[in-house]
Amino acid sequence: MVTLSAFADEVSSDLKEQMDILEAEGVKYIELRGVWGKNVKDLTDEEVSEIRAATSARGFGISAIGSPIGKFGINDDFHAHLQDFLRCVDIAKALNAKFIRIFSFYIPKGEDPAKYRADVMGKLKIMRDIARQEGVKLAHENEKHIYGDTGDRCADIMHELFSDDFCAIFDPANFVQCGQRPYEDAFVKLKGFVRYCHIKDAMLEDGRVVPAGEGDGDVKRVLSELIGSGYSGFLSLEPHLSVAEQSYGRTNPELFSTAAKALKRILNEIGAAYR
Repeated sequence: MVTLSAFADEVSSDLKEQMDILEAEGVKYIELRGVWGKNVKDLTDEEVSEIRAATSARGFGISAIGSPIGKFGINDDFHAHLQDFLRCVDIAKALNAKFIRIFSFYIPKGEDPAKYRADVMGKLKIMRDIARQEGVKLAHENEKHIYGDTGDRCADIMHELFSDDFCAIFDPANFVQCGQRPYEDAFVKLKGFVRYCHIKDAMLEDGRVVPAGEGDGDVKRVLSELIGSGYSGFLSLEPHLSVAEQSYGRTNPELFSTAAKALKRILNEIGAAYR
């Protein structure tokens, strides 16, 4: 059985409204990226405690910390960025979140990513080793313009760093927006490393994000094979159906319902149990 989750900040900045909208679609987990207009890494201890109390009272869990860690220039000040990472680790532990979503650093425009491979791997390894010590798991998301934006480079990262503490997020739409066919170019290379999924779809012709199953993201094929092979993790809705920005997306409540129903329709068609 897979478990549904969502980036609730896409539908509202208010925690109660987030839970109301997700609950209406039977989604009881949040991938915490933002609330009250603040990025998760900037939350105070008091705000984290408030989130813990409010979600617990409503029977919600936190599937992951949707951090911005690694959405950062590879040549920028890593020490400062590491302090944000350590804060996300503390928040994950306080909220009993098993995963922290991370990225693999923006590569300077026009330069060969291979030039930065050693630096990328070294910085990711530092974070992985901290995660191991702290008892949390890092989940690398493929994203346009970072080192790990293609199936080949995501696989490169996994072959170098995959462990109980470091795994892959599979995001079909992000591969589409890099001009890739998610199944052939990425999934076949990554399926053994995937421990978390983001659910959004997109069109190859223009990168436009659409509900799951309506684009070129091979969502049904990927989920059928992944779940058929025993995957029982989170499917985290990240619809981006209203406005998509560089590190954020918005989806109004009606479109969130559309996105959730599209995913559930696929799961029903492939005979996958979900909660």
